[in-house]
Amino acid sequence: MARPKLLPDNFTLCLVCTVVLASLLPVHGQAAVGFNWLTNIAVGLLFFLHGAKLSREAIVAGATHWRLHLVVLLSTFALFPLLGLALKPLLSPLVTPALYAGVLFLCTLPSTVQSSIAFTSIAKGNVPAAVCSASASSLLGIFITPALVSLVVTNQAAGGTSAWHTVWNIVLQLLVPFVAGQLLRPVIGKWIERNRGVLKFVDQGSILLVVYGAFSEAVNEGLWRHTSLGALGGLVLINVVLLALALTVTMFTSKRLGFNRADQITIIFCGSKKSLAAGVPMAKVIFASHAVGAVVLPLMLFHQTQLMVCAALAQRWGARDTSGESHAAAEERPAAAVARR
Repeated sequence: MARPKLLPDNFTLCLVCTVVLASLLPVHGQAAVGFNWLTNIAVGLLFFLHGAKLSREAIVAGATHWRLHLVVLLSTFALFPLLGLALKPLLSPLVTPALYAGVLFLCTLPSTVQSSIAFTSIAKGNVPAAVCSASASSLLGIFITPALVSLVVTNQAAGGTSAWHTVWNIVLQLLVPFVAGQLLRPVIGKWIERNRGVLKFVDQGSILLVVYGAFSEAVNEGLWRHTSLGALGGLVLINVVLLALALTVTMFTSKRLGFNRADQITIIFCGSKKSLAAGVPMAKVIFASHAVGAVVLPLMLFHQTQLMVCAALAQRWGARDTSGESHAAAEERPAAAVARR
């Protein structure tokens, strides 16, 4: 039986179930302390495996395309925060202050890695450049995101910690395992390539653990008592507006700067995405524990929105490219036949 097109992917369904479980059976007390330790270990393992998986050869192969990478990084770390701040007077009344703090946090995050590369490949874009841009964005985000959070999100929402203290915590919890994975890549890299399911399990499992812990804390603090259905609807609208503006600006800018079609596709997909895999662990480090649930909710909704929209765009552009190649081949065949005569 074919899967209905409108049905979300399995991971999104798991996220929804996790939120429901945390809302009905939130963890608290000493169990929450132990659960927090388990989550920290899972997140460290996640970044360790990502470090071991990342190919330095692929990074070097795409690193020379500096103009493309600069446009992607500016879109990720400059355009999005500016949009979040510029739209705040217009869009913030649609949601609670805590939820809009989550929107601003979303705007500071790095791009995705796996889905950006996958959609670029489907749409016939520049895959090596996508690998380099997405990976560089993910790595730089460890340093840039906490600095941006200190600028665009209120100190109360961010728990009042300094940017340097936050960077140090992220370095210890995320960067150190990542670097360790890179150093051990010659030893375990081939095993990880053969067992990609392990990375996927740790990737998704760690996110589900963080989401459950975050929403448990938020529910204990009264998240759903202060979040109406109207605010959730407003949040969906805000996510749609942000994504539409990001896609429009990256499309227009990449064309105006003279990039070819393959590079334009790479810029659009890498420059308009935000990473759930990086954002959820970062939120856990940056924000006060009671605020994490409300902060990651906009990111979870944006994640599903960007997957649905970008998947449709990638399939459309990939089919257009294939049909163009078929048309060109059809034109070449009569010419070749005449030449043989």
